Amino acid sequence: MTAPDTSLPTTYDAAATEAAWYPRWTEHGVFTADAARAATREPFVIVIPPPNVTAVLHMGHGLNNTVQDVLIRWRRMAGDEALWVPGTDHAGIATQNVVEKQLAAEGKTRFDLGREAFVGRVAEFVDKTGGEILNQLKSIGASADWSRTAYTFSPELSRAVRETFVRLHEDGLVYKGHRVIHWCPRCGTSLSDEEAEFNDSNGKLYHLRYPLADDPSQSITVATTRPETMLGDVAVAVNPDDERYQALIGKSVVLPLNGVAIPIIADSYTDPAFGSGAVKITPAHDANDFEVGKRHALPMPVIIDAEGMVREVEAAAGRVPAAFQGLERFAARKAVVAALDEAGALVKVENHAHSVRRCYRCDTVVEPRLSDQWFVRMQPLADKALAALRSGELRILPERWEAVYVNWLEGIRDWNISRQIWWGHRVPVWYCANSCGQAPMVSRSDVSACAGCGGAVRQDEDVLDTWFSSWLWPFSTLGWPDDTPDLRAFYPGDVLVTAPEILFFWVARMVMSGCWFLDKPPFHTVYLHGTVRDMQHRKMSKSLGNGIDPLDVVKLYGADALRWTMIAGLGLGVDVMLDPTDLDKSFAPGRNFCTKLWNIGRFLLSRVGTDPVAPVAALDRTQLAPADRWILERLDMAIADCNAALGPARPADLLEWTDGERGRGLRLSEYAEAARRFVWNELADWYLESVKPRLAAEGADREVARAVLAHAFDGALRLLHPIVPFITEELWQKLPQSPDGTFLAQAPWPTASGEPAGIGAEFEYVREAVAAIRQVRAEYNVNPGAWVDATLVAAGDTLDAVAAQVDTIGALARAKVSAAGAAPAGAAAQVVLPSGVELVIPLAGMIDLGKEKQRLETEIAQLDKQLTALDGRLANEGFVAKAPEAVVAAERAKAADWRARLEQLRSKHQALGA
Repeated sequence: MTAPDTSLPTTYDAAATEAAWYPRWTEHGVFTADAARAATREPFVIVIPPPNVTAVLHMGHGLNNTVQDVLIRWRRMAGDEALWVPGTDHAGIATQNVVEKQLAAEGKTRFDLGREAFVGRVAEFVDKTGGEILNQLKSIGASADWSRTAYTFSPELSRAVRETFVRLHEDGLVYKGHRVIHWCPRCGTSLSDEEAEFNDSNGKLYHLRYPLADDPSQSITVATTRPETMLGDVAVAVNPDDERYQALIGKSVVLPLNGVAIPIIADSYTDPAFGSGAVKITPAHDANDFEVGKRHALPMPVIIDAEGMVREVEAAAGRVPAAFQGLERFAARKAVVAALDEAGALVKVENHAHSVRRCYRCDTVVEPRLSDQWFVRMQPLADKALAALRSGELRILPERWEAVYVNWLEGIRDWNISRQIWWGHRVPVWYCANSCGQAPMVSRSDVSACAGCGGAVRQDEDVLDTWFSSWLWPFSTLGWPDDTPDLRAFYPGDVLVTAPEILFFWVARMVMSGCWFLDKPPFHTVYLHGTVRDMQHRKMSKSLGNGIDPLDVVKLYGADALRWTMIAGLGLGVDVMLDPTDLDKSFAPGRNFCTKLWNIGRFLLSRVGTDPVAPVAALDRTQLAPADRWILERLDMAIADCNAALGPARPADLLEWTDGERGRGLRLSEYAEAARRFVWNELADWYLESVKPRLAAEGADREVARAVLAHAFDGALRLLHPIVPFITEELWQKLPQSPDGTFLAQAPWPTASGEPAGIGAEFEYVREAVAAIRQVRAEYNVNPGAWVDATLVAAGDTLDAVAAQVDTIGALARAKVSAAGAAPAGAAAQVVLPSGVELVIPLAGMIDLGKEKQRLETEIAQLDKQLTALDGRLANEGFVAKAPEAVVAAERAKAADWRARLEQLRSKHQALGA
């Protein structure tokens, strides 16, 4: 690197800066972790929530990955062996859907290609697009270890997936079951409970009359939201305690449209208060009915096929009349309702608000359907995941999500892991092609011959749920199931940063797999950030057209502006609000901050110059001016505030926390504000202004000021670097004390100087006095260019300390300042400062006393009149009793404000004298 150069352009060029620094960081291996170094340095590990290979960067990715980058850069600077594992997810259903749409545009289906050719077509698509989003993440400064980029469908991770399936099968936790599952007719596959998302819907509740088999003049009425499934009814259930139906239990009714007789059974599942208190039981098309069917050994006819068509699929002969055969399920609903109405079996139809499950990928209404699927028994896994939270090994922020996590795990159901698609990890189970009686063969390696007869075999057609590979992500990416150096060094990790919507899909399952296979949760903290929303509080999405492309923001304002806006507005668990129609307004916080930081840096560096500066630690403490001591103390306080906001990073710290402390740390907006306040409000506004005369002079005092100023700015840039890495790196390299060949990205996180507390107290007199003088000038409308007289009144040592600062106070406040033991006579504005020092500013000559008194008297009279009227309204019991509570509260608050303002005006009037 060349020697520091302080000749900075007037305007910050984000595009040029970012294009220059990112490749230099990667070329020098700044982001690369080393397992060997982790033996002597604390590891700190984050794994990226792997984006789908079909994805492109959106604002949710921008937020999520900026948060991760802030944490990983912080810990890298703090001296940890920091590893951020990047990678992508093969995204079974989502990726297959994209390629199937491409084929549809060509007039083809996957079946026209065949399985092998179709998988090859998808693989080609992934090769072209799979790394696109990771390259886009680099544009926002993501400092991931790209040498460890992983992919859930790589040979290495595929081996981990197969190992997991086999081990769980050996543990008795994987089984094939014939159960009602969620089926997406559009995607042609089963879904897990979490993939079939509930959506509120305004539907209908149909009341159907089923006549008794032995006396058609009598009937029982059932209520259903899905009348088309009545063709597959096998019973009517009533609550055993419902007195209305006691005499009917054991009798039969006849289904109106197909004439099939079914029994009336008693089961406590039935709610007497819902509908008629009698429910139709369709075990093949309702999960709850399936359980009732098992309890009563009922038949389970399937009357809706995989494409959502009404047909006699399984054990359903004679159940579907010809008029309904082959109808799409919703068309069949209309036809069945019409036929029931015509037959006199439709009692009534009511509007009914309820939740309907939809496919999380294509939004198709899910069809409950009896099917053979592979499942994982989840309760043993869930027990370990619950124990990790309750023992303190794991925490979730915000803490309110811990209750949601617990509730889901306590009520967990077995996980349907098989999918009827072609893109994904094939279920590692083989069957004898000759049906010799050999049990299914579950194997870590491909099976070529039947273990029983030696004949041909066929592999299970299904693939595994996408989440079955991604739940292994924290350790499969480190080489598991092998005992690799990376696995030993970097597992378990530390913080997982993600969105709440995948708490069940991914987060809880990772905890389960980590605890089951490696006896430890894969991270000690789960940080669930808010959602990026538009100004109407709608989640940004492509379908709504309300999204913001982060790359557009980067092109317009730079990556640092994007990052600052996100982090500065990121309260814990709070959504980020952005206006997609006004990017200038949305990203003004980041743009303005970067502009201000650049201007501070330009001005400061022009004053410091390029000559070497002495380390602050080497300075003679007796040579430090009060302003020097003050800014060093403020830097220490900023470091402490940033550390407290970010929070302890070690799991050992977590285990030592009490319940009230578990929510500490990861307050990123507070961290941003602490760093901003120091560089902007304290370093630039106060210290830099106060040392201008010293920097313009010659001699030892100038060198002290240069050293302290450079040190303070160095500390500020280090604190800010994790949020705005590009601009801070550019400015840091210009500092005269920055060593050649080093990067701010690798520089140590700042530590407190160890100076005694209170060393900056003397300069606080300066800040208090200057602020008060400026306030008086504003209140009395003093010309900004005019100088005023001011006296600081104090006693004893305080008087001496204040007297030593009068020149600095005067220069900053445009005032002729003196210090005295008593206040001068005459009309004056008087202010008691927080330190107890009294500020006295004579008003004679500064303002027209008579005119100002007249103005104050007029304002006092008007305000007093308004306050009297308002007090009268509040004393009116009729108004207080009838007006809305919020209105009354607002009026009382207004009265308090006016009363305080009135006292201020009277005090000012009194200060002007008789």
